[in-house]
Amino acid sequence: MSRDGIAGLVVLVVSLVLYGLTFRIQANSLVPVSPAFYPRIVLGASAVLALALVAIDVFAQRARRGVPEVPEPPRTRPRYGLVAILFAIFAVYVMALPYLGFRISTVAFLAVMQAVMEFPRTPRRWMVLAAVALAGTLVAYYTFDTYLQVLLPRGLWSGF
Repeated sequence: MSRDGIAGLVVLVVSLVLYGLTFRIQANSLVPVSPAFYPRIVLGASAVLALALVAIDVFAQRARRGVPEVPEPPRTRPRYGLVAILFAIFAVYVMALPYLGFRISTVAFLAVMQAVMEFPRTPRRWMVLAAVALAGTLVAYYTFDTYLQVLLPRGLWSGF
């Protein structure tokens, strides 16, 4: 089994254990949806995806039997600096939320994260970046504000 298959097994086991623990969460009679509902969705999806990863790895291993080994391409070096930059961007986003509000901060956060991970070099890529940032913000906003009725921060400076 490859590293992907082993990682899939680890995530599968952890997801199933945590899923089982969600049955210990006490229901609140004032809330129509149990507090365990969303963790179960996330953990169930994680378990299904981890199982798919294990299955793909097993089938790929079987398909490779009898096939000559193809040399692996050279591995790229870890980019620890990029990880640190992305964490710093996230920290700035969290600090900007009370001042700019959820909508403005989230559009800027998503746009900057995308640009730092892969800088858009064409006008088309800039349009895709803007569309993803706006769509992601709208989906998150309407999911939390309208559907889940979570109060999202309004900006002290923007009121938006």
